[in-house]
Amino acid sequence: MCTLIRLAHHAVMLVVTAGRLRTRVCPDDARSCHRRSVGHPDILPTHVFFARFAHMPPKESADLLIEARWVLPMLPVNTALADHAVVVSGGRIVAVGPSVGINARFEPRERVVRPDHALMPGFVNAHARGATCLLRGVTPAGAAEARWVSPDFVKDGTRVAIAEMLQAGITCFATLDLFPEEAARVAAAAHVRAAIGLPVGDEPTAWASGATEHLAKAEQLWDTYRSNPWITFYFAPPTADAVSNATLSRLRRVADELDARVAMPVHESPLRAQSREGHRPLHRLRALGLLRPGFSALHMTQLDESDFEVVARTGLCVVACPQSDLRRGAGSCPVARLDSDGVTVGLGTNGPIGAAALDVLAEARAAALLAGPDDATPSGLGAGAVLRMATLGGAIALGLSSHIGSIEAGKAADLVCFDLGGLAFQPCGQPADAIVFAATRAQATDVWTSGRAAVNAGVSLAFDEQETSALVRQWAGRIGGEFA
Repeated sequence: MCTLIRLAHHAVMLVVTAGRLRTRVCPDDARSCHRRSVGHPDILPTHVFFARFAHMPPKESADLLIEARWVLPMLPVNTALADHAVVVSGGRIVAVGPSVGINARFEPRERVVRPDHALMPGFVNAHARGATCLLRGVTPAGAAEARWVSPDFVKDGTRVAIAEMLQAGITCFATLDLFPEEAARVAAAAHVRAAIGLPVGDEPTAWASGATEHLAKAEQLWDTYRSNPWITFYFAPPTADAVSNATLSRLRRVADELDARVAMPVHESPLRAQSREGHRPLHRLRALGLLRPGFSALHMTQLDESDFEVVARTGLCVVACPQSDLRRGAGSCPVARLDSDGVTVGLGTNGPIGAAALDVLAEARAAALLAGPDDATPSGLGAGAVLRMATLGGAIALGLSSHIGSIEAGKAADLVCFDLGGLAFQPCGQPADAIVFAATRAQATDVWTSGRAAVNAGVSLAFDEQETSALVRQWAGRIGGEFA
């Protein structure tokens, strides 16, 4: 009499002969084990069997195991790990390694196998104006925004923006809109990481009457969300020439007290980059003490040699918005030069009004194409470099690089899978090149935020697509009727 069981990766045959229990171990399937056992004397005595397997460690439990054809961890740059897997528990990455070894070590509650896919960190949209997606296609956009901006507008617009970004593989975003409490509430409820801009300025807005009220409301929100794992804040003054030295100095002191980041447009057009009172805006901000590693300069399309020196010395981050800047006719941020100088560069979409879509992959492609070889950067900017900007670069710019931006043990499992199995990607020798120059957001089949599936096989799980589309149509009817 014989009985077949499976132990770990072996087929084990329990055989009773002459009243004694013996075992035979096969390294392959049980059927083969049974077939080849007939007439073979390699059956192990029971005490040898248990001695051999008694010390095998039990498999470690895990919440999720994702196997992919490639894993692009972002660190080191230009690394593609073939046939690797990522293990997630408690929302965080616990292990990365070859699939064979990972499967031997872990017993997950859920296993996702993507044999034709590249797994990478979720994109970070380091500058957006999410709520304005409700104004896409409306002209004049500025007048429409001034007319319609309200708590409900920001709440619904942020909801639509998050749904759109998740399906584009964006798992973290920075947004600047009035009524930031509404954007924070929606992002936290959706379990999506967000850096919310806190408006600060001298002029009254629909949210606050002036600098004092702006800062008071900002500090109140800061306290409310201090322990929230999904929400961080940064101060977001308008362009430099629209804020007084007194308010900027006051902002610097408050930011220092809170250890808060500051992000604002700098040299975003030829007009805005002009010297005033003998100083270019970047140099004025340095004199006021604002430029530091916790400062992000948005756009930065107009730089001269003195500006490059200031950027390199102060350790600030730059967030480029290639498509929006091109559509505005403002030039393009010299991302290749900044990258070669060791400056951290992230990528943003700006508002959907400017870039049409909240699509960081499209921004990465535009950045790579704009940064072609020249005298300053003869090698140009490769796919690996722009993917790093779209992930880890953005995470650094938002002060979140200890949590997201790369696939490393201990970091949050904010991940995206790209399907590279189509004919357009074959043969796929360089998955980073395939993602940047051949793929679109449509290839982002699976998205996770802290290990929680937000998109599965191209289907949104975080939002009901029909409800979201109905919300867009509702606002389009209200706004379009007035600005038709």
